[in-house]
Amino acid sequence: MPHDQPYLEAEQKIQQALQSGATELDLSGSKDSKLTELPDSLWKLTQLTELNLSNNQLTTLPPSLGQLTQLTELNLSSNQLTTLPDSLGQLTQLTNLNISNNQLTTLPPSLGQLTQLQTLTLSNNELTTLPDSPLAQLTQLTELDLSNNQLTTLPDSLGQLTQLTELNLSNNQLTTLPDSLGQLARLQTLALS
Repeated sequence: MPHDQPYLEAEQKIQQALQSGATELDLSGSKDSKLTELPDSLWKLTQLTELNLSNNQLTTLPPSLGQLTQLTELNLSSNQLTTLPDSLGQLTQLTNLNISNNQLTTLPPSLGQLTQLQTLTLSNNELTTLPDSPLAQLTQLTELDLSNNQLTTLPDSLGQLTQLTELNLSNNQLTTLPDSLGQLARLQTLALS
């Protein structure tokens, strides 16, 4: 089956990046051009530090994502992702991960391996709970955005994220907050509306 135009354009950008040794790649979609799958050649770009896959129509990501071990920034926002591969945990250099505006209902345990993360954006998904232990390992986080989900409770481990300066919990189904939030001494902004 022949590939569509967005795929072929992405393939071309990947080939250019392979030849030039580029460390940043923007494969974000536009109104008329959205990826539904990713070219396999993408996983050869092991030198990438920034990858933008936002505004596409991706429903899954292959385990090969874990080969891009130099990534520090990964933007997966505004896709149709329902799950994330466990191999996400191999991207241990990530400092900024944006997975907002998808359809995630859960997070992989391997998320806890991303111990360099400083900004994690999970807004506008369908999360009902947060995994306790992976979250507790993200001790470098300074910004955590969980707004516009379906969260009814928060794990006590949130209190271990002592570097947090911004926490957005607005537009969830929360009726109580864990006492451990009191341990977040650096917190400057807490949004709950």
